[in-house]
Amino acid sequence: MNARTLGSQDLQVSPLGLGCMGMSSGYGPRPPRDEMITFLRAAVDRGVTLFDTAEVYGPFHNEELVGEALQPVRDDVVIATKFGFAYDDNGNQAGVTSRPDDIRAAVDGSLRRLRTDAIDLLYQHRVDPDVPIEDVAGTVKELIEAGKVRHFGMSEAGVATIRRAHAVQPVTALQSEYSLFWREPEDEILPALEELGIGFVPFSPLGRGFLTGQFTAGTEFGEGDMRASLPRFEQQALEANLALVDLVTEVAQRKNATVGQVALAWLLAQQPWIVPIPGTRRLERLEENLGAVQLDLTADDLADLDHASASVQVQGDRYPEAMQRMIDR
Repeated sequence: MNARTLGSQDLQVSPLGLGCMGMSSGYGPRPPRDEMITFLRAAVDRGVTLFDTAEVYGPFHNEELVGEALQPVRDDVVIATKFGFAYDDNGNQAGVTSRPDDIRAAVDGSLRRLRTDAIDLLYQHRVDPDVPIEDVAGTVKELIEAGKVRHFGMSEAGVATIRRAHAVQPVTALQSEYSLFWREPEDEILPALEELGIGFVPFSPLGRGFLTGQFTAGTEFGEGDMRASLPRFEQQALEANLALVDLVTEVAQRKNATVGQVALAWLLAQQPWIVPIPGTRRLERLEENLGAVQLDLTADDLADLDHASASVQVQGDRYPEAMQRMIDR
């Protein structure tokens, strides 16, 4: 796979990365650890070089898993992780924090769990409204100068916040949701990133599995699956939103591809500095996703997909209200 470049400081990664959250949280019971270590190493063997984790995934379990799996190939991969959440005495998530001392402590913990001397790409997971973003960017700048971090990223940040941070420490990548299922970044985010020379890393590029074509109106999500609490996956919304999958399926059939491959290829065609990070823990799904890199969508294909997306009004919010309030706009 030909590499893509994130940001103006030449961070080169595979055109598709791997979102690792689901190996530890969010999608039901954790798979056996040894199976996930084998899976992560298989992803490296297949050309994936960008691996996305976070302190809060578990919490802490995912960084430990990724660190152990990638330690033998550390020089061949780019590891991205995130800070920005506080934890209670039981280790459970308890709001956001980006105070400088908390950032430094989080980075030291991540370095230890990831078994590395430097974090390739460090994201602020959510903007902390109580800490000036200049202080956050300045702290990360100090960590870069100290050799503990190589690149600065942000997640779910609005344009004004990105500009203020970028003026202190160049931002290499923004990570936010983007797909045929959620196109809000096109309005303001993508033009600003292009202007500033910042890469874009879409999470949930398959709509949390929605754009794989595997769901029906009767799909139910089991215990521990976060989709059970997301408004867009409630039965009435899910049934309405499946109209989009039907339209994407028409393109997939004529391309002899899967719905998921078409959805990822559409993202890759938007800009050369976009690097989606679909999450999976199954080798066959990983290989399917990687097939999107070789899928050539014509101008007519892209026009049909744009029309399909515009013709379906997606029902349901991305998150419950409390999580929606954490998004900076």
